[in-house]
Formats: sequence, structure tokens, C-alpha cells
Amino acid sequence: MALSSTSSNRKSFKYDVFLSFRGEDTRRTFVDHLYGSLNQLSIPTFRDNEEFEKGKQIDELFKAIEESKLFIIVFSKNYASSSWCLKELEKIMECQRKIEHIAYPIYYDVDLSEIRKQIGEVGGAFSKHSNEEVGKWEEAVEEAGHLVGWDMRNREEAEVINEIVEQILLKLRPIYLSNDENLIGMEPRMLDLESSLGLGWNNDVRMIGIAGMGGIGKTTLARAIFDKISFHFEGKSFVENIREVSKVSGMCWLQKQVLLDIFKDEDMDVSSVHDGKHMMKMRLPGKKVLVVLDDVDNVDQLEALAGATNWFKGGSRIIITARDKQVLTAHRVNMIHNVNFLSDEEAICLFSRHAFGRYIPIQGYEGLSKKVVNYAAGLPLTIKVLGSFLRGKEEFLWMDALKRLETIPSQETLKKLELSYISLEDDHKEIFLDVACFMKGLQKEDAIRILESCGLHAIYGLTVLEQKSLITISNQRLSMHDRIEELGRNIVRRSHPREPNKHSRLWIREEIEDMLSHNAGTDATTCIRLEQVELSPEIVMKGLGNLQKLRVLLLSEIDDDYFGTHRKFDQVKQYFPNALQFLSWEGYPVLSLPQTFKANNLVGLELPSSRITKLWESGERKVLKKLRFLDLSFSKLRTLNLGMTPNLERLNLNRCYDLRELQAPAGSLEKLVYLNLIGCSRFRSFSFIKQLEPLQLLSLPKLEVIVESLGEFPRYSRDNLPKLQFTCFYLEKHPPSTENGQKSVSLNLQPCTKLESVSGSIFGLQRLRHLTLDGSIPEVPNDVDQLQCLEKLSLLSTRIKRLPDSICMLKHLKHLNLKSCRLLEELPKDLGQVECLEKLSLLSTGIRRLPDSICMLRRLRSLKVRSCLLLEEVPDDIGQIACLEKLNLLSARIRCLPDSICMLKHLKSLELESCMLLEKLPEDLGKLECLEKLILTKCISLEDIPNSICKMKRLRCLDLPFCNQVEKLPEELGSLECLEELNIKCTGISRLPHSISSLKGLRIAPRAGADSQRTVSEYTAPFAASAYCSSFACNSAASTCNNSSSSLQLRRSFSVKVLKWIKIISTFQLVNL
Repeated sequence: MALSSTSSNRKSFKYDVFLSFRGEDTRRTFVDHLYGSLNQLSIPTFRDNEEFEKGKQIDELFKAIEESKLFIIVFSKNYASSSWCLKELEKIMECQRKIEHIAYPIYYDVDLSEIRKQIGEVGGAFSKHSNEEVGKWEEAVEEAGHLVGWDMRNREEAEVINEIVEQILLKLRPIYLSNDENLIGMEPRMLDLESSLGLGWNNDVRMIGIAGMGGIGKTTLARAIFDKISFHFEGKSFVENIREVSKVSGMCWLQKQVLLDIFKDEDMDVSSVHDGKHMMKMRLPGKKVLVVLDDVDNVDQLEALAGATNWFKGGSRIIITARDKQVLTAHRVNMIHNVNFLSDEEAICLFSRHAFGRYIPIQGYEGLSKKVVNYAAGLPLTIKVLGSFLRGKEEFLWMDALKRLETIPSQETLKKLELSYISLEDDHKEIFLDVACFMKGLQKEDAIRILESCGLHAIYGLTVLEQKSLITISNQRLSMHDRIEELGRNIVRRSHPREPNKHSRLWIREEIEDMLSHNAGTDATTCIRLEQVELSPEIVMKGLGNLQKLRVLLLSEIDDDYFGTHRKFDQVKQYFPNALQFLSWEGYPVLSLPQTFKANNLVGLELPSSRITKLWESGERKVLKKLRFLDLSFSKLRTLNLGMTPNLERLNLNRCYDLRELQAPAGSLEKLVYLNLIGCSRFRSFSFIKQLEPLQLLSLPKLEVIVESLGEFPRYSRDNLPKLQFTCFYLEKHPPSTENGQKSVSLNLQPCTKLESVSGSIFGLQRLRHLTLDGSIPEVPNDVDQLQCLEKLSLLSTRIKRLPDSICMLKHLKHLNLKSCRLLEELPKDLGQVECLEKLSLLSTGIRRLPDSICMLRRLRSLKVRSCLLLEEVPDDIGQIACLEKLNLLSARIRCLPDSICMLKHLKSLELESCMLLEKLPEDLGKLECLEKLILTKCISLEDIPNSICKMKRLRCLDLPFCNQVEKLPEELGSLECLEELNIKCTGISRLPHSISSLKGLRIAPRAGADSQRTVSEYTAPFAASAYCSSFACNSAASTCNNSSSSLQLRRSFSVKVLKWIKIISTFQLVNL
């Protein structure tokens, strides 16, 4: 297990700082002043006195070095003249190579080059030494010269000392914080937050939110960052638990606390909230402050404690923690950080700390610990509670506790989490309980239909739950943390834990089956979700008889072996509660709905894959006045009278192969917005289409039949038909006349492989927004400019050789996609006139150059030119594309990039792939201050990476795979504070620059499961106090990149300033670890 770094084995230091200097040069001046500043802040600092050199042994000095965390090396003109100083430096650099130590050089009155190259007076000093140790001393001096430090020349001494002290405090702060066991897993989250704080380089006032569910660690994170950065500020205040304190003590008391913390005025009196606001607005602008407002649940609290940014002095930071994002958003807090759950590794570490007093489980408890951590699902609160509860208990008690948690959750955890539930409005509580009990995992759209069928405002309600961190919506699917789900289900069950028939919602199969088979239902039950049922459908329907208030019934996978001998049902015994508002039964076994079912409250009815042939038996005319959603897809439906559903909004008849007719009396389709007739191959009657005024989507892709009989498709001239989509499969000549589709917004002719020409008739689609052409089309008609609403034009694998100049008149075109148009040799010269173009994609075309006019595309955000093998150059003025964020070039003929590319101030991603003739990059590439990704793949002629890239403070990814002529990286690469990934696979690089040692925290470990013979080694290091790698060993077989003799030198002393994790990919053997 890759976890150690405990407080017991973490090295403790006698001194925080060791000062190395030549006494004759700096003792009475700079060193005295620096020592005084450090001493004033109570930072333990070793500085030898004048007698030390004369009377003490070198061993004692070395011991002091080993017992120091940080080293300050003051290089002066005579530093190298002293063998004592050089021995000291050699020992310092030996310690610097270890994780625990950091060294900082200060160039007092010497030039950096003199130190690195041992020239000038420094070189002259070395010539005076003749012993065998000179070689090692020279290496130590050179190595120190590559570390990040301070150049004193031409600078004020006080200014440099302030910077040094501030840096030392920053480096020492994690040491002090790491003693707090609660901070396990917090450091990467702190680094995320620090990046938004903008300390030291941004003097604005910032309000930053920290959001997340209860118990996830918002307060812990806020406290950790507060302790770490508070020394930057002239005043500070941490106001805890505002939700509860405001109820007990009131807002005036909290306002007074903030003012008292910052101004230390004991006599301060706040008589009212209004008075407190006035005092804060008057006094806070006088100091740069750090304020943390913890657990805020109401905008009024923020209005009283941090009303606006103009209350504060420039450089102030206000950090706010809240469960509800809406509270933050309503107060115009734009930077909101979501706190993520702990990883498995972090969770094991935190649990072990509380359960065993160490960072890994004790022997024999590994499996049980993993079970507990799996139950907690990354929630720190649950991990701490269970760890403390199980501490010191025997193994059989652990097993019993885990078994108990399956049915009886931890009350201490639930009590904390329930605060979020209590704060909800009543209707939102209902939605929360519905999601917790039977909606987790549903598609958002499905959940909305169910909730709206029950009269709930679903969209707003789900948004509220998401903002309060009670649910998450990912890929349009509802999700909920296991402990939150447990909370909701416990709320439903706790009043009658042993009587499920008295629960409002039922979801446990055994309980539901028992209730139905014994006909033991009650009015208490409002919702049931039942899957994989072993009861017969008849017993299920009989058992529903007593559930008079059932509003939601979701059934699926009912045992249908019963139908072998029981195909007919007694209509009288079939029963659905009349209170039902939403009924879903996949595979419903009956030919129609029961006669006893009035369905006058039914809003949603879903019977997919059912045996139903018609809604009601012959002669019945029950009008479903409230029905809005009807899904009979894959059913045996033959005919449907839509006059029975006057308020229908969505109708899904997908793959109803037996459907022949839709009866639609006048006025019956006024609210229909969705109709799916995919696969209804026997359907012929389109008379109903005349009534589809507000139709939102008409999907009729079975064009083997429909296109051939399109003459039968009724024409209409209504202007309020907003969306009509055609997808054509067997069209051979040209699209049909569209005078009945002037409002069409999407025309996809991509599957029309036999289409040879595009009729001008499509240009009558005045509101067409998307047009996709594919296949054998040889040209785009000149009158394409008639499509004035066109926003996206895609030409895929066509035979076109040129685009008409009229395309430049498409004033609303945002996306032009040309893919595999291999005969296309040029673009229109005036393409720059397409003023709204945001994305231009050219993939596998025959173009040789880009028109200069594209530099006029002020809104272009993405330019992708890939596999255009004949492209030789990029326009000289490409830097004028002010909004460009992504530039991707793949062409073997590009030799250079224009210098103007460095003017792309908003560029975030620059990818150059297989630019095999590219020999160099612009020297000022570092001016791309927003660049986050620099990817240079297979640029085999490229020799150097410009030093200026070290100015890219936001660069996260630097990829150089297969750039085999690149032999070194810029020496100041360590200044890339945000760097996360460095890929030097198959390059000529044999060593990494020393400055990477300033990126403290980097650990290198082989990828899990890798063997010693792999040729590509990947190393990932989480920047977290709790994570470590016990082994740095990694061997590699001969490289497949024609560099088998090379070796990559990596150091254990990698360190990262603002690094969350870094990935280094190399193909070379690792040495000198």
C-alpha cells in the first residue's frame, strides 16, 4: 500500500533554517539583518558565531545541517575561498537531494553565471584549492547555481529579505499543518483553492466559495488554507458555524466577532445589523484582510458580514463555505470550488489514522478496513466517525458493526447530514425522498416526467437539491452519495422501522412482495418501485387493491412464465389505484388497461414492450384529461385514438410495428411537442399531421416507405412549425421540395450515399441552421448564401474541389467542418468575411495554404488543421485572431511558425503534430500567458524548447513525445507552478533541469502493475501529505526509440509549488534516484 508519511516517522528538525555564508563578507550586514527578521518571527535559525569555525569540529556543523529543514546559501565574492564554506555547501547539497530539505541560493555580490560556470572571482577562488575535494565542491557550487533563489544586485536589501522570509514561511507552513491529522488528503484541494486566491500577484478583492455536501471537509479545507496564508494579511478572522451561531447569538454578535478579530478593539459595540454593516464598511477598507465565513446558509448572513467587495481593501480575500451553491451565486460569488470525495488511498489513510493511530491498517485488519472505507464512499465525516468508533475493538466487533450498518446507519453521520434536509422547503423534501428511495440512477428526463406527473416543480426542485449538494447530475443521470441516499431512506423508515406497509415509499423487493402477496397494503404508501419480481402479474395487480393513495408505480421484469397457461385476465380482479399519477410497467401483460381503472389522475403512462393493442376494451371511451406523457414503444399497439388524450405533450410509438393508424379529431393535438414514429413500418395515415402546429420534433426516418410516398405527406403552410428533421437513407437524386418545411432547422443528408446533386429547393428552408452533406456530392450550389440562418455546415467525404465564394456571405455561420474532402485544394479568399465563425475544422483535405483573410475572424475560437499533408505555411498575421483558444496543426510540410502566434493572448491549447520539418519555435512563445497545453508530437526536426516557456504560469501539460532531437529542457522549468504532466517519451533528453527541485512534493513511482521490462515508464505523484511511494526503483529494457544508450536522470528531491500531481513519461532507464 502506497501510504506512509505518518507523524511518527516524519522527520522533525531542530532548526527551520540554516544560514551558510562567508563571515568576513556578510556577517555584519545582510546576514545579521536576515537573521534578525527570522528571529523576530520565532523561526529557529542556525547561524554559526565567530568562534565556531575556530573551536568546533566539522562533524558538529554537519549535524546542524542535517537537523535543519531549509538552507539559505549566501554566495559572495570570497565564499569559494573558504574550504569551510565549501565543505558546508557540499553537505547542504547532499541533504538537498532528499525530500525533507530545500536550499535557496542568494547571489549577494556575484553574478549567477560566475557560480554556475566557476568563472571570474569565483573561478579564481577555486584555483587556490589543491586538495582532492575540489571536484566535489565544484559540482556542489554548480548544482546550487541552478536552484531558484534571489539576485541581490541592484535591489533593496529590505525588499529581498521580506521576500525570503515570506518564502520561508510558505515552505514551513505545510510542516506545521501536516501535524494535523485532519488534513489527510487536503493538500491537493488546498492547491486548487490557492490557484483561485491569486496571492501575491492580484490586488483585487476576491470572494471565493467552497461548496459541498455536509461532512465532506469544507470547514477543514477552509481552516487549513486560513492557517497557511493568513500571514499575508494585516487582519484575519475565521467565523465558524454561522448557520447555528446566528440562530443562538444573532448576526450582531457575528459582526462584532469579525471586527474584534481584525481590529482587537475590546470596547467595540454593535447595536444592530445595520450599525454593524456601517462599521464594517467604514473600517475594513483600512486593512488587507482574510475572512472565512463558515457554513453559511442564507444570503442575509453574507449581506451582513461581507456585503460587497467595496467593503474591503485591495488584496483582501473572503472565503465562504456553504452546502448550498445558490447562496453563493445569489451573493455574486463567481469562484466556487466543489470539494471532492476522498480517493480510496486517502480514505484508507484517514480511517487508519482514527482507527489505529497510524496511516495504514494494522496487520489482519486490511480487509475489514477496506469494507469500512467502501461503506463511507469517500466521505470524511463517516470515515472519522467509524474509525473512532472501531478503535481498539476486537475483530468480531468490527464484523458485527459492519453488518449492523447494512440496516441501521450511523446516527452521528445522519445527524450532521440531516441539516441539509431540514433546510429544504416541503415540496423539495418530497423530491429528495423520491430520489433517495427510487430515482437514483434514472435519467434526468425520466425523473422530471415522474415528478411533474405528481404535481411537483421538478426542474427547479432538482436544481435546488443539486445546489445543496444533495444530488449530482452527471451525463444527464441522477446520482446521490450512498450516505445521502441512506439518510433519505432512514427518514422514510424510522417512524415504523419494522412495518414497511406503513412507509410512504417502498423499494425493497422482499418487503413489497410480502405486502402484495398478503394483500397487506395501506393508505400510507405513495410510491413503489419493484424490479425482478417473482410474483405473478395477477397477484401483483390484486395486491395493489388497498394502496388507495399510491401515486407512483414503477414495475419491470415481472415473471411472465405465468402466461403459458393464463393469457386471459379477469378484468374485475385487475386493479390499479385510481390515485395513480404515474404508471410505468415494462412488459405489461394485458391487451388493454383494466376496466376498473378510472385513470382520471393519470399524468404519465409508460408501457414499453407490452402486449397492449389498444388503451381500452371496445366500446370504452375514457378520456384521459390529465395525461401528458404516453410511451407505448415496442408494444403490440394497432391503433390509437388521440381524442382520448387531449392534453398529450409527448407520444413515443417507437418500433410499434403493428401500428397502422392514429386517429386525431380536431383540436386533439394542440399540446403535442414530441412524436416518435421510428420503425412504424406499417403506418400509412398522415392526415393527423395537419394539426401538428407546435410540433418540436418529428422523427420519420423509415424513408424506404416515406420518401417514396412523400407526395402523400400533407403540405402545410403554418409558420409556427419550429422544427422538422429529415434523415434520408435511400435518396438518389435530390432532396424533395420543401415548400412544406420552411421552418426546418436541421437537414442531414449524410446517409445518402447515392446522392449526386443538391437541389436548389433546399435553399427555401429559410430557417435552416444545420446542414450536413456526405457522399458523392461534387459541388456546393452557388446559392448557398440563401441559407441566411445557417450556423453549422458540415461537408464529409464529398467530391467537392472548391467552395463557392457565396459561402462567405453566411453571416451567421459559426462552425465550418470539412472532413475527408480530399479533392478540396483551396478555401475562398474572403473567408474572413464570415464574421461569426467560431470553429474551423479542416481534416484530411488537399488545401495547400490558408487564406490570409482568416486572420480577420475575430470570433474564431478553434482552428484545427489536421492531416492536410500539402499545407506548407500558416498565415503571418495569425496573431490577429484575438479570441483563438485552440490551435491544432498536423502537416509534415510546415517549416516554421510566424512570430505573431505569440500575440494570441487567449490561446489555451497549442498542438503541433507530425510537423516533421519544423526546426524551431518562436523565441517569445512564453508570451502565451493563458496557454495550458503545449503538445509537440513527432516534431523530429525540432532541436530546442525556448526558455521563454518558463513564463507560462498556467501551463499544465508539456508533451514532447518522439521529438528525438530535443536534448534538454529549459533550466528554469521549475517556475511552471501549474505543471501537471511532462511527457519526454522518445526524446534525446538525458537529464531534467535542477530547478524542478523547487517543485516540492513530487514523488516518482512506477505505474501500478508495470513490470521491470517495459519500455515506457509512467510516474504519477499525488501532491498530498498522506501519499508516498515506498520504492523508486524502475528498470527499463532497451528503448525502442533508437536511444537505447541514453539514460534519464531523475532526482528524489523533486518538489512542486502548486502541483496537484505530475506525470512524467519516459522511455529511458532511471539512474541516480
